Amino acid sequence: MQSPENVYALAFGAHPDDVELACGATLLKIMGEGESVAVCDLTRGEMGTLGTPETRKEESATATTLMGYSNRITLDLGDSKLFHTEENIAQIIKVIRKFRPKVVFANSPDERHPDHIKASKLVTEACYYAGLQQLATTMNGNAQEPYRPAHLLYYIQFKHLEPDIIVDISETFEASRKGVLAFSSQFYQKGTTEKPKTMIKRREFLTGLEARARYFGEQIGTIYGEGFKLAGTLGIKSFTGTFIV
Repeated sequence: MQSPENVYALAFGAHPDDVELACGATLLKIMGEGESVAVCDLTRGEMGTLGTPETRKEESATATTLMGYSNRITLDLGDSKLFHTEENIAQIIKVIRKFRPKVVFANSPDERHPDHIKASKLVTEACYYAGLQQLATTMNGNAQEPYRPAHLLYYIQFKHLEPDIIVDISETFEASRKGVLAFSSQFYQKGTTEKPKTMIKRREFLTGLEARARYFGEQIGTIYGEGFKLAGTLGIKSFTGTFIV
């Protein structure tokens, strides 16, 4: 079923900025190849040490504009309260069935932040259950058709994980930084004397992000790369178009 809301890729994040920090350059690459991308934040990030829910909402809107997503949804499942419940899974299923993506990006199941781990489990299960005919959901009063995404990829955040695949983001890395820096309440601001209250507020954090991108790029012979873990086995249809040469 094709509709104007259908997207090629749907990226989930436990908090606003998760997606931009971990796979933003890949999303820009996808859009640069003529495909559409939507984002779903599972929470408003209201329990964060820095910023307010209102600030983060404004920052998310700015990032969405700068990145060029076709849509962005906030489910508001509760920061620090991403419990494994039927209700939460159902809310995510509704989003998957709404956008019907071929590819889903999600937090990794092996992470430092408990919310990231919980989000990963919720999205993983929702991707599967969204395809069940007998599991009924409605949106805006209309029954939704079952749909299961073809691929689920986990992006890499705090923990250093060996990726299953690395995407060449040399042409989109710099542009993706605009999406990251839209969340200005969370990051170091040049000229400030304020002491960092969180790990990502440190001056070195953004430098570390670039270092990781350069490290992954080095693994595949490019300037920058973003790494991903695969939830399943990757099949190759176009052999000659798969490799960097």
